[in-house]
Amino acid sequence: MAEKTEDETETGTTTTTATAADPEKRTAARTEEAVAGHEEAPAAAEETAAEKDTEPAAAPSGTGQGAAAVVSGALGLVSLTGGWPGTVAAARETLVGQLRTAADASVATQIKEVYGDAWDATALWGGLFALVALITGVAVLVRPAFGAPGRVAQAPWIKSVAWAGVTLGVIGLLLAVLTYTGVLLGLPAAS
Repeated sequence: MAEKTEDETETGTTTTTATAADPEKRTAARTEEAVAGHEEAPAAAEETAAEKDTEPAAAPSGTGQGAAAVVSGALGLVSLTGGWPGTVAAARETLVGQLRTAADASVATQIKEVYGDAWDATALWGGLFALVALITGVAVLVRPAFGAPGRVAQAPWIKSVAWAGVTLGVIGLLLAVLTYTGVLLGLPAAS
């Protein structure tokens, strides 16, 4: 055990002397060491805080990529089921078609103006949502290739959701093109 004198306590240095015979001196020496240790702790805390300021920032958690993957999947789903903008555009085209079509117009003209343009507007909006879903999903999937070399790979769920968005986007885009061109569910022929 170490025993400190008054001079040594003020300077912070210690010398070791035998105190095995006196337990009170051992307890006093331990108390003085503990007090000296607490006095040095704030300096160590300041040093640690200074080290934290100079450390590089932590790597991103991938939250943005995960959010983009979810958005891609949601947009892909909207491209298949239809969305509010597509519904409004179709209703508008139906109204415009009714206003443009004369009462004595042929049946083929009425079908095209009232229903065909609305059908095309719905297909265009579905295709737009599908295209955005496809681009967003692909961007999430290729993002790690442009990151820092030592960076951790994407979480598996991010890749899965991004692939779902890409798949739904491709299907939605294909359906939109087929619908717009009349290959899939074309307008009925006027008799």
